Amino acid sequence: MRALFDWLRPLLTRKMLICVFTGFSSGLPLYLLINLIPAWLTTRGLDLATIGSFALIQFPFTWKFLWSPLLDRYAPPLGRRRGWMLGAQAGLLCLIGILGGLDPKEQTGAVFILATFLALFAATQDIALDAFRREILTDAELGIGNAVHVNAYRIAGLVPGSLSLILADHLPWSTVFWITALFMIPGMLMALAVREPGVVGRPRTFEEACIEPFREFMGRQGWRNALLILAFIFLYKLGDSLATALSTTFYLKMGFSKTDIGLIAKHAGLWPAVIGGMAGGLWMMKIGINRALWIFGVVQLVTILGFAWLAWLGPFTAGGITLENRLALAFVISAEYLGVGLGTAAFTAFIARATHPAYTATQFALFTSLAAMPRTFINASAGWLVERVGWVGFFLFCTALAVPGMLLLSRVAPFSGERKKPDGC
Repeated sequence: MRALFDWLRPLLTRKMLICVFTGFSSGLPLYLLINLIPAWLTTRGLDLATIGSFALIQFPFTWKFLWSPLLDRYAPPLGRRRGWMLGAQAGLLCLIGILGGLDPKEQTGAVFILATFLALFAATQDIALDAFRREILTDAELGIGNAVHVNAYRIAGLVPGSLSLILADHLPWSTVFWITALFMIPGMLMALAVREPGVVGRPRTFEEACIEPFREFMGRQGWRNALLILAFIFLYKLGDSLATALSTTFYLKMGFSKTDIGLIAKHAGLWPAVIGGMAGGLWMMKIGINRALWIFGVVQLVTILGFAWLAWLGPFTAGGITLENRLALAFVISAEYLGVGLGTAAFTAFIARATHPAYTATQFALFTSLAAMPRTFINASAGWLVERVGWVGFFLFCTALAVPGMLLLSRVAPFSGERKKPDGC
């Protein structure tokens, strides 16, 4: 028992509790965009290509590095991190509630525009949350801290991906969206309660805030290594990101009901991801981030094939879903998200380690923007791909896309040891 307590001790700190709140606040709006909105559009009768094109509303996650220097340079009244966090969260609460009052069938353009603004506020919140988390965690705490953040991020998916879907079977969509919006309040309370982190070399001018983060990163890594790292960040999550781009629509097309998705698919995906992320974070403290990227990446790649198997079994008869069908769904989702949980924990820690404390917001935003690019642009083609090659061919293609990122590991994260940390960290 004492050995177990000692193993879990790194989780029982105030910083880890803060990481719970940062993860939950970050995950809620993104899961609303990738889970709840597609389900909303599907039930309103929009075609698959249009639903897939809504992945483009996530472009702020890809381009957030463009305005991230503002968050490094300027400090609102509550502070450089807390002020931006609270402002973005308040905006998200309002936008989520208002969005549900629109009719996506008759007001498709308005829904697209408002959802894009929602993504803009969510991306801005992520810039502030990521920088805040990186600045309060030591290098030794990065693995476990980011694992806690990622797990809370996934738990937040229970709201738009499970609770909201179940409520949508019984309540109007407008009410569902306002209930979902209220879950932004815990993050707002966290922003008010925490202390502002100490400033480490805050940029003195806006020009410095824009230029120095890139100059510092290129100078520290060298042009060749820097480009390899950026390519790795883009490619490592490419396969599983595309595989889950239309996950809710895929489940519906396989014949599962919204309640099935809410009670089975989301929980079967969530808890293996949480367990995988927590175990991965604790394991990373023993084996290091580099080895974790290799081991967890292989698991992440292989488990994508489970979706292809489920697509091969289906679609199932609408209204006649059997226990075996539901068990198959639970098994496939559990395996996939176990891999996702492991891979994301290591990947997020790698990104945090690559930043310099003087330019946390801008560098972190640049790296996470690259990671989000597949979800925004490549994922927008998911519906088009499915219509042409079918669900089985689509998931086999996703598996192949996971290979290039693994091939880059030998250059950016050698299995034999950790890369040199930036000075000042």
